[in-house]
Amino acid sequence: MQTPSEAPSPSPEDGSWPARRQGVLDWLIIETRNERFIDNILVELGERLQAAGVPVARATLHFRINHPQWLGARILWRKGLAEGEIDLYDYGTQNTALYLNSPLYVINNGGTEVRTNLEDLTEDQEQSSLYVDLRAEGLTEYIAWPLEHTLGKRHIVTFATDRKGGFEDEHLAFLAKMVPALALVSEIRLKNRFVRTLLETYVGPHASEQILAGATTRGSGVTVGAAILICDLRNFTKLSDLWPRDDVIELLNAYFDAMSEPIERHGGEILKFMGDGLLAIFPLSNPDAAENLLQAIREAEAAIVLLNQDNLAKGREPFGYGIGVHVGDVMYGNIGSRRRLDFTVIGPAVNIASRLESLTKETKRPVLLSRAFVELAGCASSMEHLGAYPVRGIGEPIEVFAFSGNEPSPRLRVAAG
Repeated sequence: MQTPSEAPSPSPEDGSWPARRQGVLDWLIIETRNERFIDNILVELGERLQAAGVPVARATLHFRINHPQWLGARILWRKGLAEGEIDLYDYGTQNTALYLNSPLYVINNGGTEVRTNLEDLTEDQEQSSLYVDLRAEGLTEYIAWPLEHTLGKRHIVTFATDRKGGFEDEHLAFLAKMVPALALVSEIRLKNRFVRTLLETYVGPHASEQILAGATTRGSGVTVGAAILICDLRNFTKLSDLWPRDDVIELLNAYFDAMSEPIERHGGEILKFMGDGLLAIFPLSNPDAAENLLQAIREAEAAIVLLNQDNLAKGREPFGYGIGVHVGDVMYGNIGSRRRLDFTVIGPAVNIASRLESLTKETKRPVLLSRAFVELAGCASSMEHLGAYPVRGIGEPIEVFAFSGNEPSPRLRVAAG
């Protein structure tokens, strides 16, 4: 009995085969319009190709992506997989031997096709671990083509088969005919993903959802209850005057990593970076918002301790910071000019958090919290009451709290975690 990979392919003269092939193209061009994700399209494409008699056993899409952390992504489908596998690649991957010896390098540098017989690899081809791995999977032939997007953007699609003897010419002719349609379909999804990624990068995940949902009118917004955190780096002006530019950028990025990662990990949303400061909120729709904010501060303090140890080891001065925390209703939405908008929060509660951050300079305590926040968090017993302070622009003095000496030190928190 013949296995599927050994069974003879439908003859190109078989009247049903052209119809089935055309059905794949029609589906790709017309019926995928309601499918949002390209990985789902790749999975169904592989299944439809098999049903049409094109013996594809593996297919991949390789994209360069506009992401601050990742250089590119690969989407992989294998025969029998119900979902595509997505892998992300770091910047620097393009300098590795694995990439330089791969067909992707050839295509990205102007190649129009890489076709490889996996059943009979040459000595040079065996230097590519990709080909050796594919042959070990039982695949017999591999082909890679560029996916040409608009304005010269080039990505890659690959197909492989496990059919004995590899692809027939008719199979490859159809796949080559299909690639331009796949390029159009993938570009639409990729641009949608680019837009979402860029918005998430610059305004945060929640604000990006609001904007993509149509919240682009000046003045549009909602009132939400939130715990508010405002942080500022101390003596940054002095540092930026004395240090080389690249050192200043490195310092600022390391500081924002130390502060931002715990905030985002615990459900906070960073709305903006303001020079050497940041504004974040923890929406009270999450019942654990106040405790999450406190935990984020504790972890950020621990990260700053380690960062300052590194600064001292490099002969740099350690730096300090001030954090102000308050809670209240804020207006969350679009503010700005007719042509340039900022998706942010405003309101008296934000002003109080900002005043508390400034007050850290006077009290010599790095973190100050309002009574309203401390009562919401139920953490008065672990805080030190510093008294009431007049706050510029606020009628009544604000009762202020700081972390007490009973709080575990940031260094101990790192060891305990």
